Amino acid sequence: MKTTAIFAAGLLAAAVAGPALAQDFTPKEKGTWLVTARVSDVAPSESGDIYTAAGVNTNLDVEVSDYVVPTLGFTYFFTDNIAVEGILGTSKHEVSAKGPGGTTRVHDTWVVPPVVTVQYHFNPKGRVSPYVGAGVNAMIFYNGEDKNGFKVDLDNGFGYALQAGVDIAVKGDWSINLDAKKVFFETDANINNGALKSNVELDPWVISAGVTRRF
Repeated sequence: MKTTAIFAAGLLAAAVAGPALAQDFTPKEKGTWLVTARVSDVAPSESGDIYTAAGVNTNLDVEVSDYVVPTLGFTYFFTDNIAVEGILGTSKHEVSAKGPGGTTRVHDTWVVPPVVTVQYHFNPKGRVSPYVGAGVNAMIFYNGEDKNGFKVDLDNGFGYALQAGVDIAVKGDWSINLDAKKVFFETDANINNGALKSNVELDPWVISAGVTRRF
């Protein structure tokens, strides 16, 4: 629902901007900077069985909540078509253990997940300019808060990301941006000083809509 709402908001903004599309706009080109303010839904596609220290499956799975957060993107064009983007933001997630008897919240954590992608932009001189990208990401967990008597440690690390999006020029230096990233990342979760453990594939989708200024 959150993802649908974000894209709907972006499409509505594009529709509202329709009358302005007859105006001049600044195209993408070599040497251009883009600064994009987005609203992003960070939605983990998590999977991870929880095992005892002896390797016995507890029949519990890891569950991680979504979070909607403001993010910033900074893009520089090395050619008219090829650019590099860095994305910054921070999100908070609830970590739970889910089993046949229900779901127990075990940990809350903030995470900084910077992503850097190399992009190829199609139709950079056009009003509607889609792009694709691929790159790397880091996951840095901080300000963790244990819940319900559990102690949880999550390992920081690196992963990779795929990206697709579109810029819709509105007027002058301004455009609307819709963007989707699939981040591939896994972490080791150490629970209660090693009594329980899990290798968790987080693999979040980051679905965004925002406004871009070209410089």
